[in-house]
Amino acid sequence: PPPPGCRRVAMEPGGGGGTGLLIVNNKQRSAGLGLTPPPGGKGRELNRNQRKDSEGYSESPDFEFEYADTDKWAAELSELYSYTEGPEFQLNRKCFEEDFRVHVLDKKWTELDINQHRTHAMRLLDGLEVTAREKRLRVARAILYVAQGTFDECSSEAEVQSWMRYNIFLLLEVGTFNALVELLNMEIDNSAACSSAVRKPAISLADSTDLRILLNIMYLIVETVRQECEGDKLEWKAMRQTFRAELGAPLYNNEPFSVMLFGMVTKFCSGHAPHFPMKKVLLLLWKTVLCTLGGFEELQDMKAEKREMLGLPPLPEDSIKVIRNMRAASPPASASDLIEQQQKRGRREHKALIKQDNLDAFNERDPYKTDDSREDEEENDDDNSLEGETFPLERDEVMPPPVQHPSTDRLTCPKGLPWAPKVREKDIEMFLESSRSKFIGYTLGSDTNTVVGLPRPIHESIKTLKLVGTYIVYSLIHVCL
Repeated sequence: PPPPGCRRVAMEPGGGGGTGLLIVNNKQRSAGLGLTPPPGGKGRELNRNQRKDSEGYSESPDFEFEYADTDKWAAELSELYSYTEGPEFQLNRKCFEEDFRVHVLDKKWTELDINQHRTHAMRLLDGLEVTAREKRLRVARAILYVAQGTFDECSSEAEVQSWMRYNIFLLLEVGTFNALVELLNMEIDNSAACSSAVRKPAISLADSTDLRILLNIMYLIVETVRQECEGDKLEWKAMRQTFRAELGAPLYNNEPFSVMLFGMVTKFCSGHAPHFPMKKVLLLLWKTVLCTLGGFEELQDMKAEKREMLGLPPLPEDSIKVIRNMRAASPPASASDLIEQQQKRGRREHKALIKQDNLDAFNERDPYKTDDSREDEEENDDDNSLEGETFPLERDEVMPPPVQHPSTDRLTCPKGLPWAPKVREKDIEMFLESSRSKFIGYTLGSDTNTVVGLPRPIHESIKTLKLVGTYIVYSLIHVCL
């Protein structure tokens, strides 16, 4: 029967098969199911039963979190900038306007045709090759303003995003990304800047100006080209495929571009380049890996394709879909709470284990059965329940009611394993080897059928493992081939 103050609610069949029962606590009933809460006087008992029988369905509200490769395009672009970089947007616009007005007097960027856009983009690209650092930096800021969509000439956010895509594919067409990679490699090898940053007691934004501008442009290019939109032109789609192939090919110093970014991470962690803007480096590395190797969906399709080629059974489930349907978990409130949980778990395990001296002393009694562990735990809960229990009014103020989601957004699974169990043949062999060495004193190699002389719990364990079914890993076959 359900514990006092709780009610069983029938659920749809979940991942493990069969119908499950969800123990709904007091707050969940009153907030989400429209039921009246039980009368007072059973607060401690209800609190104890919630901790025992409602594991995985706590009173904490669910997080609005979507488990995916990336967020929306606009959110990923805003993740690149920090608050301290706000004034640099107008500085980038000023650098672009000063250079643009030298060549075009009576028109805006948005009023030019494709040939004029390409001509000016080539002119900016030539400016990156000058030797003077200040001139090169101003040209880089002008290119960054173009990659940001020439926002000063737009009237809405949608218009800015449209011009961003157009400008970035234009910059990619004229070869801007390759020129930026060369400049980035030059900045990485700048020993003078590294030595100056190491000697400084504190690093400021001015120490990483050149690197930040280069990484900003490259991030905007990678993230924008990686995203596919319905209105993309055919030449843009072809450019996307070519760009992905170039990012994954060893074209930059005979190594892929991602290896260069990993080198920046290593150099920063070793303390030789503390001025590297590591957040931007990691963001660019993340999007580079996604652009070249793909995300969760591409990985799942690749695994299914490889298993079909080798004649292996299909994957039992999509682990990413399972994770997306799981409840978001939060870390423990404090270290003391974590230690207390470990101590309680250790006491229960200590009572559950019974030492077996030899095979003759073994009997049919289940050595893992404990009759008094729950009673002792209830006594401890009775003693400490007043300290951890909060009044209902205080609990409502501190902990808001859980957010109710439609049934189509989140799959409700019964309590148990979220994934289908998978066992390799090697796992069964290793388990039997360790059990034979412990209880008998000899091993039988790869024999997984002989269980003579082993205790009854070992028999049940082997039977359960074989019922699950062995899972053949594709990587092992690939290595053997």
